[in-house]
Formats: sequence, C-alpha cells, structure tokens
Amino acid sequence: MTEMKKKEGLSRLFQIAGQRKGLLILSGALSAGSALCMLTPYWAVYEVLNELLVNAGDLDMVDGSFLIHWGWTAFAGLVFGLLLLYVALMASHVAAFRILYGLRVRLSEHIGRLSLGFLNGSSTGAIKKTMEQNIEKIETFIAHTIPDLVNVVATVVFMFIIFFSLNGWFAAVCLACIIMSIGLQYVNFMGKKAREFTATYFDTQERMSTSAVQYVRGMPVVKIFGQSVHSFRQFHKEILGYKKWALKVCDTYERGFVLFTVLLNSIVTLVLPVGLLLMQGNSGNLALAAVWLFFIVMGPGVTSPVYKLMFLGGGTREIDEGVKRIDRIFDENPIPEPVVAKNPVSYDIEFDHVGFSYENREQATRTEALRDVSFVARQGEITALVGPSGSGKSTVASLIPRFWDVAEGNIRIGGVDVRDIANERLMNLVSFVFQDTFLFYDTLYENIAVGCPGATHQQVEDAARAAQCHDFIMNLPNGYETRIGDKGVYLSGGESQRICVARAILKNAPILVLDEATAFADPENEYKMQRALQHLIKDKTVIVIAHRLSSIISAQQIVVLKEGKVVQTGTHKELTSMSGVYRQMWDAYTDAFRWELNVGNK
Repeated sequence: MTEMKKKEGLSRLFQIAGQRKGLLILSGALSAGSALCMLTPYWAVYEVLNELLVNAGDLDMVDGSFLIHWGWTAFAGLVFGLLLLYVALMASHVAAFRILYGLRVRLSEHIGRLSLGFLNGSSTGAIKKTMEQNIEKIETFIAHTIPDLVNVVATVVFMFIIFFSLNGWFAAVCLACIIMSIGLQYVNFMGKKAREFTATYFDTQERMSTSAVQYVRGMPVVKIFGQSVHSFRQFHKEILGYKKWALKVCDTYERGFVLFTVLLNSIVTLVLPVGLLLMQGNSGNLALAAVWLFFIVMGPGVTSPVYKLMFLGGGTREIDEGVKRIDRIFDENPIPEPVVAKNPVSYDIEFDHVGFSYENREQATRTEALRDVSFVARQGEITALVGPSGSGKSTVASLIPRFWDVAEGNIRIGGVDVRDIANERLMNLVSFVFQDTFLFYDTLYENIAVGCPGATHQQVEDAARAAQCHDFIMNLPNGYETRIGDKGVYLSGGESQRICVARAILKNAPILVLDEATAFADPENEYKMQRALQHLIKDKTVIVIAHRLSSIISAQQIVVLKEGKVVQTGTHKELTSMSGVYRQMWDAYTDAFRWELNVGNK
C-alpha cells in the first residue's frame, strides 16, 4: 500500500481504480462506443429535417424509404448504445467489487496491527464511517463514475465533432456557452473553499455518527429519565452543527449555481440571433436553414451531459476526501515487528521501571499513566492489581501484549523483552477476560471458537463445560448454534462472562489477565464462575485486576497502585497488617457490607 500513497486527488482515485486496469479499460471503451451509438438518433434527426426542408415546396418529393431508413438507424443506434452501456457497467462493477474487497481486507488487517492508542484516539463513528461509507463511495466512483465520465466526455466530443462538421459559427456559440459555464462551476465547486466545505462535511458526519452511537447505547438512561434528543446535548449539538453547515453551503453556492444554470441554458438564446445574421444574406439557403433548425432543436441537448459532468465532479470531490481519510489510516505505523524474534522459555512477567503516557494527538498533549512501575508476576501464581480508579491497573495489563509500547523501562516475559517477541506469537501467549464482555452477533459456538479457530466441536464443548456454561447453552432454542440477538435471545451479564471464560479456556494461553471476571455474576452463579476460573488459571501466569477485594485474598502477590506508581506489594495478610492504601481500601470495602438503606428513620 505504500506505493499507492504518492498521488493525491483525482489521480489517487484513478490509481486505486487502476488495480483492475483491464476491466476498466474495457468498460471505458464500451462506454465510449455507447456514447457514439446514442448520438445516432441526433444525426438521424438532422437527415430527416434536411430531407423535409429540401422538399418543403412539394412534400410528394420526400423520399419515404429514406425517412424509414434513418428511423430504423436511430432505433438501432439507441438499442446498441444501451447494450454497450450495460456491458460497460457490468465490467466496471466487477472491477469495483474486487477492488473494494481487497481494500477492505487490507484496511482491516492494517487496523489490526495498529496500537490501541490509535483506536482509543479515534472515535468509533469515524472508523465505522471510513470502513463502510468512505470505501463504499469508492465503489460508486469505480462502478459508476468512471464509465459515466467516459460516456459524458465522449458524448460531448462526438457532439461537437458533429456540430463543427455542420456549421462552425453555431458550434462556436454552443462551445463558448459550455466553456464559460464549466469554468464558473469549477471556480464554485473545486476551489479552496469547496475543499474546506468537503472536509467539514466529513468531520461533521463523523462526529454526528459517533454521537448517534452513544445516544443509542445510552437509550435506557434516556428513557428512564424521560429525556429526549434535545437533552442529549452532544448529539443535539452535532445535529445543529450539521444543519448550520448545510445552510451555509447552500447560501455560498446559490448565486454561482444560478448563474451556471442560466448561462448553460442560453444556447438557444444565442443561436437564434446568430442564425438570423447568417440567413440575412442567404435567405434561400435551405441547407443552412436545416442546420439552423437542427441547432435550435438539438443544441440544448448538449446541456444534459454537461450537467451530468458537473454532478460527477461534485461526487468525485467527496470521494476524494473519503480516500484521504482511508489513506490517513494507512499512514499510521503499525506496531513494529522485532528484527530478530525471540521466544520466551518461561512465562514470568517482569515490569522494570516502566513509564507510560497517553497521547492526545488533537490537542498535542500527553497524560502520564504510569511512572517507575516495577514488579514480577511469576508463573503458577496469581498477581492482583488493586488501587483507586485511574491508578493505572488496566494500563499495566494492556502493556503486556503491546496494545501500546512503553515509553520508559522494559516489560519482559521469561526474560525476553515483549518488543523482541513476534506480535502474533505475543498475542498467542496472552488471554483476556474483561469485566466489559464483548460477544459477536454470531452463534455461541463461533463466539467460543474464536479463542482457537482450528478447534474441533468437541474441544469447544469441553471448554464450555469447564466454564460452567454448557447447561444454559443447551437450554437455548438451537443450543450452540443459537445466534445472539435472534428471536430475542440475549444473555445475562454473568452468562456472557462465562462465554468469555470458555473462549479463554479454549485458547489455553500461558498468561491470563482477568478484569473482575465475576463482576456480573449473582451469588448463585459466582461459585460456578470461580470453579471455571480455577480450571482456567492452573499453572498459568495470572494477573487479576481486582475491584472486589474479597476475590483476591488468596493471591500470592498483591500490587497496589496509586496515581500510576506502585506504592505497596505483598500478600493480603501482610498488607492489612500495616497502614497504607490497601488497608484503607480494605476498611472501606468491609464497611460497605455494613451499609443499609434506612427508610423513615432519622
């Protein structure tokens, strides 16, 4: 993809389209042939007019077979023109779908190689719009715009060849109107202001898409509190921003577009006086009269392809902006692969004076998340990370599989720096079970099997049994083939987490990160979850991000974080026997169990 980022604008679009040159050349040639065939009726009209005018004094002299011949010629030209255009569009659509398939695959693979820093710094709506709408508009350009552009240009060229072959003065008048109108429209829609408008249009749509996603996800809260879209301030603000932008664009382009329309439709107005001047000295010239009548009738016909050309130009500008945003993603550097990959022989995880900051590219700021963090999580032991919200627990876990690269210090697995382990190998070493579960809108079988794509059905079922979710899966309408969301089938929070545990069991990675994996389990099911986790953590390096402190009492090591620094380490017994952050958290946790609602008592 690197070589494809050298060009910009329309040439960049043609560069993308050029990946299927053979099909597109065929489409262009057929489209040009279609344009020539579709002009046959115009020439037929001229021949018929000329025959009628030459014999205007005695219509009995009109050659009927001649008129019928040109009538059938016009019909044949129309039919062949439509057939050629159909085949041209078929060829361009095949090329478009193949190009889009390859582009989507490459873009998805590239995003998969980027750090989470890029994904966290980009809105979901913006990435979704790029993956769907912006790429889809390239399909419009390749499948429709290219053959239409060739067709329109060929039509205009062939029409003016006909016009100039008939009369240079009339043709020059038509050409002058078209050149002036196109020039006016180009200044209007292709200048600096137009590019700014297009960029704003895409930015506004991306922000509105992001806010819409948040609004839909927050619908339960909106309904519970009886709110409307007006109360969801960000979404309402983005809608009003889009409205304001649209009105500004209309006001800006209104005068220029009116002048363009008037000028382009003035062909007949100018052809009439020019014809009168030419006919003054040749009043009996029936051939000239036939040509003049032909231009009066057919001259306005050239405006149709010109209008189409203008609309194609406007659409191309939007597509170009979309391509820039696609290239912007390709310009992001993926996580670098090691020059010489190494494989760890053990799975102890060592944080050695690690420092890390989150970067906000838009505001050009950095927020420090970790500072001088050092500890060792040993294989076969449970290491718990605890601390107040924002202390850096999740950041520590995310740095292990290189969701980001550390700014300072080193992270080692079995003595090997994670940056020296091949990315695919590193991903295979780590499994995650997060509090915020994510299930695909697919069957439960596929949701579990994603942990190990080559697993057999029996292995998937064994993992589900170990995760204590086989029984509730078999009670669903289609068992493992039940698709989440179909016919109102949804899972509870605890059930969803057990599916994620089954996924992790199936993957069987030597390093496991748990983010309060029993958070959504009710007391009745928590025992099942704990049994599943006991099966999962056996002989592994386990890092637990703990919110419920009772779940990590038996951990061999507890690392206490505060404001991005390690402030305490030890066992539960050791940490509760001394003053400090952990003791304060434990006291607050135990006090919470003594809290109760006391209605009516003062």
